[in-house]
Amino acid sequence: MTGIDAKAVEALIERARRDVDSGLLPAAQFALALDGEIVASEALGDCTADTRFHTYSAVKPSVALTAMQLAAEGLFDVSAPVSDVLESFGAGGKGAITVSQVLLHAGGFPYAPLGRTEATDRAARLAAYASWRTDWEPGTRFEYHALSAHWVLADIITEVTGLPYADVIAERVMKPAGCSRWLGIGIDDQADVADVVGVGSEPTAEELAALGLDELPGGVGEEALMAFNRPWLRAVGVPGGGGIARAGEMARWYQAVLHNIGGFLHAEVRRDAMVVRQDHPDWTGTPANRSHAFVLAGGDGKAGMRGHGQGASAEAFGHGGAAGQIAWADPASGISFAYLTNGLDRNDLASARRRVALSTRALACRGR
Repeated sequence: MTGIDAKAVEALIERARRDVDSGLLPAAQFALALDGEIVASEALGDCTADTRFHTYSAVKPSVALTAMQLAAEGLFDVSAPVSDVLESFGAGGKGAITVSQVLLHAGGFPYAPLGRTEATDRAARLAAYASWRTDWEPGTRFEYHALSAHWVLADIITEVTGLPYADVIAERVMKPAGCSRWLGIGIDDQADVADVVGVGSEPTAEELAALGLDELPGGVGEEALMAFNRPWLRAVGVPGGGGIARAGEMARWYQAVLHNIGGFLHAEVRRDAMVVRQDHPDWTGTPANRSHAFVLAGGDGKAGMRGHGQGASAEAFGHGGAAGQIAWADPASGISFAYLTNGLDRNDLASARRRVALSTRALACRGR
């Protein structure tokens, strides 16, 4: 493998195997890519290379880039209010919230609710937007919008194209990159999708105290994450967290973004996706370092707090998902990496450590 350190790959495989061989995780998959090709991959535990996993929020960049592509073509303005496209969204004092703020998790509605009816009925969803209220002044802070923001982006995509958002995403940023769709997997096409299972135990008081915490902030709980085992929800294609993919495909997709293979992204979209536009701190006090599509590692020594590996270049870009899913590319090394598991570790600190450890070992695989 030209340009790849074989011993470093062995160390990466050993680290990935640890949690599967110990019985903690039922299955895991990873892939390492360079120069547009997969150079190392493993399927561990109860899975094969063809098994698909839930990526959770790691799907978000594909939704964001699709919206950005359509904006670049003049179908709407990223800097303009969402209500210019989705009129109902402007109700309840939300008329000034811009598409850019939604992309940057700065819209102020991180916990806005949607139920099954709204998830499956676009008219009901548009009506629900009118009832949403903001929790803080839009644009003044960063707070992760786990699901709400990307529903809005998905409906913008549908509004300006007249087509189902999952189909548009597949046609615009997946197929041209040589990848299959990650959202909206039909019920008849789910046989190879690994069911997620809860594993491990919640962080101990001692683990939390070591970080100066009494508890972790609230987020999407285990029950909500387990709901993605339901065939109807997989078929919906929840845009903020319903991704389904193989690690190899995710690593290849990041190669396509890294090199803009075939010019599948408009040049201005590719540039914008690599520019930090949201630097308000997250709940840990770490600057968010977000572009309109990705989390960038940054050069402030806090790459690990953002889910990137130690040694990542400042320009490394990617996005994680619940329970330790991760995918990224590093322009300095040319490497891209993806790791997926169906074990929903109840210890968020442990899954965060695993993500950083694996990413660090993946970065070391680039031969010198």
